Amino acid sequence: MSNGLITNARVKFYTQLMEQGVLSWSPLPQSSANKFGVSNVPSNADSSQRLSVRVAHSMLKKLEALTGAKAATGKSKLAGQTLGNVFEDLCAQYIENSFKTLSHLRPGTWSVRQVKSRSANAIGDFEQYQHLSELTRLAKENDELRSFLGEGYTVAPDVVVTRLPEPDEVINSQATVVDEITSKAAALRASIYAGAVPEILHASISCKFTMRSDRSQNTRTEALNLLRSRKGRAPHIISITSEPTPSRLASLALGTGDLDCVYHFALYELKETLEELELEDALELLNTMISGKRLKDISDLPLDLAV
Repeated sequence: MSNGLITNARVKFYTQLMEQGVLSWSPLPQSSANKFGVSNVPSNADSSQRLSVRVAHSMLKKLEALTGAKAATGKSKLAGQTLGNVFEDLCAQYIENSFKTLSHLRPGTWSVRQVKSRSANAIGDFEQYQHLSELTRLAKENDELRSFLGEGYTVAPDVVVTRLPEPDEVINSQATVVDEITSKAAALRASIYAGAVPEILHASISCKFTMRSDRSQNTRTEALNLLRSRKGRAPHIISITSEPTPSRLASLALGTGDLDCVYHFALYELKETLEELELEDALELLNTMISGKRLKDISDLPLDLAV
């Protein structure tokens, strides 16, 4: 049986991560090499933490074997902002390449893209959040209002999945579903909008190459703002990460209500590594997140988006 399209897209994703230097090796100082038992450290590892280095090292070796590609070795990894931007872009490409194969399950006019703008108005372009653009404009004109609101209501996702509302002729293509009498406020109906037709935000995706310091809290805050600020249907709220340490994954994945789910870029390889290294505590925590439906592999994401 040949590999499925999503499996092939997953392998291509890892190959691109290596080709573009997101996944790479950096040499360890001799003292650290002796301590950790490896000479090179992967770019997604915390080079000061033995568990992180050992797990990430084994995972990257597995991904090299899976793809037949080799991660480059350099004196240092890509700069933080550059690495993050490329990771976001490649996540968007993976989602687009895999999600578009599901048009028979989720028909519509879809767009998947990295959000380049980090301005306060970025989220206000979407149908459920258009009111935030007006709120931002009023706050700029009124110091007292700006002081009261702060910036807590603004959100700038890393990657978005959007859908365009449909013309009446498309909605009525199989039967006369809508007319001029009813359904005058349905967001899916393009004819209700007086001006430009806004996209409907279907998914907001936070891409975190690793989980360090306060990044998990930032992601939770962004998710809560999306839920509280919307007018209409809540989008899927998702996070993608390559963090190799289960305890750090748990800081975001455990709990309910903030995010739909956390998707690990190579969950199968992570679990296999923990089993091989006999890291029982870390494996137990990982299995808790998996069985609790708080952590999934990135290959599950396209199908979850089709729901």
